[in-house]
Amino acid sequence: MREPAARPRSSHAVSRRLPWLLACAFMLAGCGLQPASQFIPEVSAGPELEKYPGFDGAEITVSSKDFTEQLVLGKMTSLVLSAAGAQVTDKTNIKGSVNARLSMLDGEVDVMWEYTGTAWIVYMGHPDPIADPAEQFQAVADEDLAQNQIVWTRPAPLNNSYAIAVKQATADKYGLVNISDITELPVAERTFCLEAEFINRNDGFVGMKQTYGFTDADIPPGNVQSMDTGLIYNRIGGSCTFGEVFDTDGRIPANGLVTLTDDKHFFPIYQPALTVRQEIYQRSPQIGEIFADLAARLTTDVMRGLNAQVDVDGRDPVYVAEDWLMEQGFLAS
Repeated sequence: MREPAARPRSSHAVSRRLPWLLACAFMLAGCGLQPASQFIPEVSAGPELEKYPGFDGAEITVSSKDFTEQLVLGKMTSLVLSAAGAQVTDKTNIKGSVNARLSMLDGEVDVMWEYTGTAWIVYMGHPDPIADPAEQFQAVADEDLAQNQIVWTRPAPLNNSYAIAVKQATADKYGLVNISDITELPVAERTFCLEAEFINRNDGFVGMKQTYGFTDADIPPGNVQSMDTGLIYNRIGGSCTFGEVFDTDGRIPANGLVTLTDDKHFFPIYQPALTVRQEIYQRSPQIGEIFADLAARLTTDVMRGLNAQVDVDGRDPVYVAEDWLMEQGFLAS
């Protein structure tokens, strides 16, 4: 997700990549470096941003992955840096985590928001997540800096992890609070709408069943439907009782859903933080302070609301980001 000047990488850094990550490198030209929209409104710094040193025309390439939350976060980053005096190239909307990561490692882009769980499990190849959020963040940050010269700024408190959602009315009827409570329902009503990949992933449905001790008698295979992620939200409470969602998705409250607490702490933690190539960070260290301040305000509920403005209300991510930054005082209104 970055652009100018590829930097040399050590052979050790390259060896840290997963084999399939390297296998995807050839796809970069056709899978991502064309943003859906490079438009960034002309903005000026608000009082919260004026507290920090400016960027004095520093050239910074900003990007994101290609889903709503990433687009909103990416546009926030472009707007803040532009208002603070940087010359920003917007390369948001790279398709897929693999392509986004490779473009960061190759120095084609300079900053992007990344998730702790994704980096630890997918990029760094660790099979087991760390349950404590602070420890997980520190482990990711230390390894990425040492191996790839990528700096992680302070993470947001939100957690965009997998979650199991149910209609509020169903939760109230059966007293459903935790994932463990699923067995409170009659077997015939323990039905699930899940995305195909999630069904077979060890950090998805397979692992969840094992962790919670759910057998095929508890959740018969015939009770599980496979479908595209976008269809799941409208099917919960209809063709299925439960569905796989992402915890910060704005369609959760919009569809009258609630998420069950992961009481056995199975799902990995996915806290986002702005990641920055070390070369850029050393040149403009204030980027760490600015985005630590911004990230601290991004709770799960806040992010759900921002995502809903895009996915439910149909607003452009750049204007959702701009309005929120004005409300928070980072941009002048």
